[in-house]
Amino acid sequence: MSPGPREKWPGSAGRGERPGGSPLGAPAVLAVLAAAAMLAACDQAPPPHPLTAAPTDGWPTNGGDLYNRRYSPLSEIDRGNVANVKGVWRTHLDGSGIGPQYSGEAQPIVADGVIYIVTGANDVFALDVATGEIKWDYRANLDPENNAVCCGWTSRGVGLGGGRVYAGQLDGKLVALDQATGAVVWSVQAERWQEGYTITSAPLYYNGLVITGFAGGERGIRGRVKAYDAADGALVWTFYTIPGPGEVGHETWPQDNEIWMDGGAPVWQTPAVDPELGLLYFSTGNAAPDYNGSIRAGDNLFASSIVAVDAATGAYRWHFQQVHHDIWDYDAPNPVVLFDIEIDGTVRKGLAQASKTGWVYILDRTNGEPLVGIEERAVPQDPRQATAATQPYPLGDAFMPQEIAIEPEGFRLVNQGRIFTPFWTDEPVLVKPGVGGGANWPPSSYDPATGLFYVCARDGSWGYIAEEVGDERPPEGESYIAGGFGGSALHTLGIFAALDVTTNTLVWQQHWPETCYSGSLTTAGGLVFVGRSDGRLTALDSSDGTMLWEFQTGAGMNSVPSAFEHEGRQFVVAYSAGNMFAGSAKGDNVWLFSLDGTLDEVKPGTVEPR
Repeated sequence: MSPGPREKWPGSAGRGERPGGSPLGAPAVLAVLAAAAMLAACDQAPPPHPLTAAPTDGWPTNGGDLYNRRYSPLSEIDRGNVANVKGVWRTHLDGSGIGPQYSGEAQPIVADGVIYIVTGANDVFALDVATGEIKWDYRANLDPENNAVCCGWTSRGVGLGGGRVYAGQLDGKLVALDQATGAVVWSVQAERWQEGYTITSAPLYYNGLVITGFAGGERGIRGRVKAYDAADGALVWTFYTIPGPGEVGHETWPQDNEIWMDGGAPVWQTPAVDPELGLLYFSTGNAAPDYNGSIRAGDNLFASSIVAVDAATGAYRWHFQQVHHDIWDYDAPNPVVLFDIEIDGTVRKGLAQASKTGWVYILDRTNGEPLVGIEERAVPQDPRQATAATQPYPLGDAFMPQEIAIEPEGFRLVNQGRIFTPFWTDEPVLVKPGVGGGANWPPSSYDPATGLFYVCARDGSWGYIAEEVGDERPPEGESYIAGGFGGSALHTLGIFAALDVTTNTLVWQQHWPETCYSGSLTTAGGLVFVGRSDGRLTALDSSDGTMLWEFQTGAGMNSVPSAFEHEGRQFVVAYSAGNMFAGSAKGDNVWLFSLDGTLDEVKPGTVEPR
């Protein structure tokens, strides 16, 4: 650290002199030398935050580290021996989250020999690494009348820190549980589901704060991120993703109505943090109403954007908008990933975010400027939708097609269905990517050794149509989309791709017959672990995508596994529970894998509650 502008270090009046100018004695000289040594030590870079290092003996955050890289430096399991991996144990979570409305999307947290997992029913379980035994469980007992849930009943993980486990719930509650017992330490009604707010992401513990975003963009919410005191749940700061009067970005909304108060921009994922810069990063969902932009002329900040705020105070620092005046539901639910990499001989602080648009946006995380070029280009216009004149086009490669070659029956094809093609209320217009296309919530991963960024996505086109809507505020908690969408006759495929973040170009790409709806984990063993909706957990060669291992888990493998070391051995833990949107088989399975495992794979759709 360095002294502040009003502070002085001991001995700063002058080298070898007292403030009055007389010579110093030997003891005083020694004191000055000691002070100088202290100053030199303080001017050195502070030690890195422990959670910025890739994890080894656990998996302490939802993204593995504060950078959200989902990278393990462990290499005991590698390309040469992964084919020998089998199950160590399989535990069932008492049938939690296996109903038709639930989705199992949570990534396991691991600490001190215990695995923490949350189900689609928001029930939290602690499992013993050695045996798979359930040490404790917490039941959320969600209200079945909750109609605010947008996209399946789910949770994407828990947070951990300060001796507690933190869970965000679909009823808007944020809960702190004792890490050892599961007892409720505190619970706050962070927002009300009756007003459309839910929490789907894993809370983030950082420097004594518990930080969470709020979903509900289809319910007329005003998006926000909140930080709470981890000790007692007291609110510390709030950042609104739709700025109010006098705040940066409010001018990008109409000034003659109050649509901004229900303007959307939800936050679906766990933020990333750079402790050295003191910045917290997240991306936001689309503006509301979703498909009719006529009543919200302007760019509509901070919807469909990447935003950086001060981690301690929530104060705005910078933003980059990926889609201006979004009318296509091109929100950004994929977690932001931070990385440091050398470009043109200089180490740069980078940030990458994969979007529904089919692009990865790569920025300098110190200021939000493009790290790899992004150009504003003219796009097709429809004055009825108050469309933006230009849109950002990242240079390099899209990770999926962004236009349609053949017009399917029942849909009108305009401009080859290219990205950013506008539509109105008269008839559906086919656009690619569609609302379900590109990179959705399944997290991306990053390998710091190679600079490769792995994206799980959907290749599909959708028909859009708008509905007329007035500029009055919508009823509290009700649907607020002003239009609709539907799938086309074109088959939806899965995309799994690896891109070089220094150039934003594809290194390799796979097309799957089904949607990629799981996210990935990459390791120093040269592997990428990614689940499949048919129940398989797979390991790919990270350099070229070659399939090296697959294991049938018995239910849709629609969450990201975690890797860790325990008692000198490497393990991979995976939650296999199925997914409503993916249409995959339901289950309540937690699997632990290692090279010493003896359990074989099971038949697809095997549900055996404890």
